[in-house]
Amino acid sequence: MNSFSRFSPKFSFHLSPGKYALLAGTLILTCTGLITRVLGFFYRIFLSRAIGAEGLGLYSMIHPVFGICFALCAGSIQTAISRLAAAHAERGRSYFRSGLTISLSISLVLTGLIIVFRNVLAETVLMEPRCAPLLAYMALSVPCCAIHACMNGYYYGMQKTRIPAFSQIVEQCVRIGGVFLAAGILVKEGKELTVTLAVFGHLIGEAASLLFTLSAWLLFPPKELKAQRQTAWPFSAAAPALMAMALPLMGNRLVLNLLSSLEAIWIPGSLNAYGLSDSQSISLYGVLTGMALPFILFPSAIFNSLSVLLLPTVAQAQSAGNHRQIGQVITVTIRYCLYVGILCIGVFTLFGMDLGVSVFKDENAGTYIQVLAWLCPFLYLGTTMGSILNGLGQTSLTFLHNALSLLLRLAFVVFGIPVFGIMAYLAGMLASELLLAILHLVSLKKRVDFSWNVWEALVKPAVCVILSIGIYRLAISLGDPFQNLPMFFKTAFHILILSLCYITALGFCHLVKKGKL
Repeated sequence: MNSFSRFSPKFSFHLSPGKYALLAGTLILTCTGLITRVLGFFYRIFLSRAIGAEGLGLYSMIHPVFGICFALCAGSIQTAISRLAAAHAERGRSYFRSGLTISLSISLVLTGLIIVFRNVLAETVLMEPRCAPLLAYMALSVPCCAIHACMNGYYYGMQKTRIPAFSQIVEQCVRIGGVFLAAGILVKEGKELTVTLAVFGHLIGEAASLLFTLSAWLLFPPKELKAQRQTAWPFSAAAPALMAMALPLMGNRLVLNLLSSLEAIWIPGSLNAYGLSDSQSISLYGVLTGMALPFILFPSAIFNSLSVLLLPTVAQAQSAGNHRQIGQVITVTIRYCLYVGILCIGVFTLFGMDLGVSVFKDENAGTYIQVLAWLCPFLYLGTTMGSILNGLGQTSLTFLHNALSLLLRLAFVVFGIPVFGIMAYLAGMLASELLLAILHLVSLKKRVDFSWNVWEALVKPAVCVILSIGIYRLAISLGDPFQNLPMFFKTAFHILILSLCYITALGFCHLVKKGKL
């Protein structure tokens, strides 16, 4: 039986249209997310060798500025459009138009401010003058991102995921293709490849994603738009309702991004206090954010996709008073977050060093991957449970939890890194994600009745992954057919074998429970 069929009151084999939309949308976003992550891996490998760890560090330092812009002009408005369009479909177009007008206006102001004050931001805020020209390029992508986010928010609210999903692939393909082409031209002309190349890729990727989504919107508009023309609200009516929801989200996202920005700014300084030079600090930060974290975040494509659609789904269920469905959604989501997260612990602790060395030629990356492996279950739980809380309208609570989590991590940055080095930051990440997951779960338990089975969610997958590692080691000891392959491909096949063993063990346990064995 499909796991999502458990959402049905009679546990039938047939999904209702709403649940089918959640499953189909999640699968579409997950597949495209995995494709873009795979493409992104090859892109990261290229960047790490073209601009080096220090270049990746500089690239990571400007992203908090982009994150703040996104929080102010796009992210919160996208979420508000998605939730209101899901709860009040007949007014979805009005909410979209109002959100687009507000979002684009704010984005243009932010773009102008960043371009005018780029030197001040680089020298006094980021404390790295080399970031000034990078900020100017990044600023140009903000309006593109704002428009694109609003359009995606409406699509998500209507649970129409194809266009947003394919726009991710278009964005990644144009980014990679444009950077490869530009790099080829620069090398041919004998010019040095710098971090500007990566920022250029970010800009053209955002522009391409916008053009694709806009073209699809104009040529193949969502069917709901035509049905809503007779019930459209004027801007003066729709905007206050939209901003009543968006403003708290905007404030929350702004504070969280400011805290994240402080983290990005303070880490190099704390590494200096530990005894590293400026160049060493930025390089180490680049290894962590540009090499190790992408591996850890790779499986989160599944849960990022699910979380995007959980918000409107939970909002619809709450609007209909269907608390039982919300509880079932939470139960199934927790179980599969832990299933995948515990598998990732086994994979990354076992193969982290091989992945870091084979892909990035850096043992530090391998070490960080192994340590951060323990982050996976809590990271996936935090993402999905936070989305469900937002869907229930508990945005202030979600903000408080995220703020506490980030403050804990900042404490490790300020007080831990100068004494223990970068390993203190890794410990801080683990502690903060654990705190966030616990806070989300406790808050949900107080508001929604959902089941929590320790055996099903924790013990069973942990036993299965330990058993799978044993079977894998026994099989490889008898003979490794991939021994002569390059290390990366050899490691990939070994991960596949371990994963298949794990899935088989989980399936066996499921059949035993059902009495079919």
